[in-house]
Amino acid sequence: MPGKRILVLNGPNLNMLGVREPAVYGRDTLADIETACRKAAVARGWSLEFRQSNHEGDLVGWIQEARAEADALVINPAAFTHTSVAILDALLLLDIPVIEVHLSNIHKREEFRHHSYVSRAAAGVIAGFGAKGYLLALAALED
Repeated sequence: MPGKRILVLNGPNLNMLGVREPAVYGRDTLADIETACRKAAVARGWSLEFRQSNHEGDLVGWIQEARAEADALVINPAAFTHTSVAILDALLLLDIPVIEVHLSNIHKREEFRHHSYVSRAAAGVIAGFGAKGYLLALAALED
């Protein structure tokens, strides 16, 4: 769909990508990922809003805003994946596609990371492909 509006949300500690556990999360920074996403969106004729917060309430508010301001949502909720019913509840308000992204394969990690509240609201989940996962999510949103 030409002119599609994509919102990409990133949860806690993702602002530290490139520094935080590069063996797990890779060396790409969040700015690198944003640049790649913007380039992919522009190539498709889409607009893209890219945000990050360490605060659950910010993410909930942005998800609520997406009801009127976005055609699709890509979300890497980071640690909130495994803990936030509030984010799940906000996502369940949406009637737009939601793609859940994780840099690492959460199913190969600690047991507590295997459960995702967010997955219940997601059309699909992409995990374990590093920064490329965001581009895979955008590709999944093509009509």
